[in-house]
Amino acid sequence: MTTTPDIGVDIGGLKLKNPVMTASGTFSYGAEFKDLMDLNRLGAIIVKGLSLKPQKGNPPPRIVETACGMLNAIGLENVGIEGFIADKLPFLNTIDAPVLANIYGQSVDDYAQLADRIEQVAGIDGIELNISCPNVKSGGVAFGVDPDVAETVVARVREKTTKALMVKLSPNVTDVVQIAKRVEAGGADSISLINTITGMAVDLEARKPILANITGGLSGPAIKPIALRMVWQVAGAVDIPVIGIGGIMTAQDALEFILVGATAVQVGTANFVNPAAAIDILDGMQAYLQEHDIADLASLRGALQLTG
Repeated sequence: MTTTPDIGVDIGGLKLKNPVMTASGTFSYGAEFKDLMDLNRLGAIIVKGLSLKPQKGNPPPRIVETACGMLNAIGLENVGIEGFIADKLPFLNTIDAPVLANIYGQSVDDYAQLADRIEQVAGIDGIELNISCPNVKSGGVAFGVDPDVAETVVARVREKTTKALMVKLSPNVTDVVQIAKRVEAGGADSISLINTITGMAVDLEARKPILANITGGLSGPAIKPIALRMVWQVAGAVDIPVIGIGGIMTAQDALEFILVGATAVQVGTANFVNPAAAIDILDGMQAYLQEHDIADLASLRGALQLTG
């Protein structure tokens, strides 16, 4: 192939030069990686989850390596939306890549207020809505577990913003397709999945949990088969773009998500192993397309052959 493959994607009206994004919570606020990779080559940067006020997170230990992955119980530590806008966003706006703010709250009003504030900021291109957080007004049950509540919070945020709205789904549900359909009905422009799977690690000698929080979110290669299955199910059930997340360590991993229907991907745990993982994955995807004479990434999307 003599021409460069077309790898640009559109995720609900937000146009990206390529489909490789950084997953929230694994890339901090971006600046931490500026000396380790060319941030301008990223499709988009999704910053760690932001709340209305700064949060300290959980006490340590809050990260533990597991077989084929890691457990984290960071507790969504962050500088708060105002701290992000004042101190972190100016650097991100020097980068030639869209910025998405991942947000979370403990009530529907929290989400609405965050979206309203972000709508006023020109330098934030979109919102990723984390609905895996506990709803304090519903006994601590995560927003993303109840279809009615999931649609309600998305609809409230949709009322407050004209920016691209991505909703991140939890895998800790009985029927992820039902949740996906409801957030689409609520006004989501795109859906990202999967968030981490709840797990735990035990210290046999101490006979105690390793994480101070007892449980944490499992990520990394161990969850990739589950993520692939859920992305395939959701991509076949909704009409909006789906972004694949979960154990993407190589270009092959990323392309498998495209094959099952994802429009784009997010690189998460791989950043802890190799800070330049996202760029290596991007280079590998481009090389694969060239080697196989594929002119447009879109032709690979959803091309999984189920028969024959």
